[in-house]
Amino acid sequence: MTGPGDAAALDDPVGASLRGHHTHLARRLGGAATYVPGVATFCAVPAEPDAQAWADLAKLLGPGEFADMFSCPAPPPADWEPVFVLEGRQLIWAGDGDPDLPAAASGYGVVELGTEDVPEMLDLVERTRPGPFRPRTHELGTYLGIRDGGALVAMVGERLRPPGWTEISAVCTAPEARGQGHAVRLIRALVARVAARDDRPFLHVAEANTGALALYERLGFETRKHVTFRGFRTP
Repeated sequence: MTGPGDAAALDDPVGASLRGHHTHLARRLGGAATYVPGVATFCAVPAEPDAQAWADLAKLLGPGEFADMFSCPAPPPADWEPVFVLEGRQLIWAGDGDPDLPAAASGYGVVELGTEDVPEMLDLVERTRPGPFRPRTHELGTYLGIRDGGALVAMVGERLRPPGWTEISAVCTAPEARGQGHAVRLIRALVARVAARDDRPFLHVAEANTGALALYERLGFETRKHVTFRGFRTP
């Protein structure tokens, strides 16, 4: 498993992913990069971007397009229109967490999800709003789910992949299936898979989502830093 000294990769998780594990899903121009359409809208520029880097990103995306800068602290040019600002936290997995945290009810097995499950995954995301999820987002990594009577009622998946790390994302449970421990079972199952390949799990959560934050802390995650997520529209 990677150690604390490797955490610098988490300061630019989007850029590190696009330069590494997700190179096959990247579009590039000069120093700017983003994901191919249908996978994710996250964008990356160098740590200290100059005017050319922003011009490259604007050309890469096209005029009037959405640029999700994730937690990039560098401000774009003044003619980029702000779309959203969201305060959040970046957490890293520090251990096995609270052993007394209730597990999921018996009878619900964890299944791996694939392309054929995308319509149901998109429907679940539409009903639960865990964050950005598109028709090809599942290509970022492994996605796990729980079914009840054949219907997909909960899922979790891998998103960003900076070297030595795997982000856990898309944690969601259908309203009618909440309170049964599905999220706990899925997160623990995915953490085990990530750790088995010598990666370390991490995740992001909105500061206002206190319920999710408390759950992640009980599962063994701890805050690494506070972050601000920002989105813009290109001129």
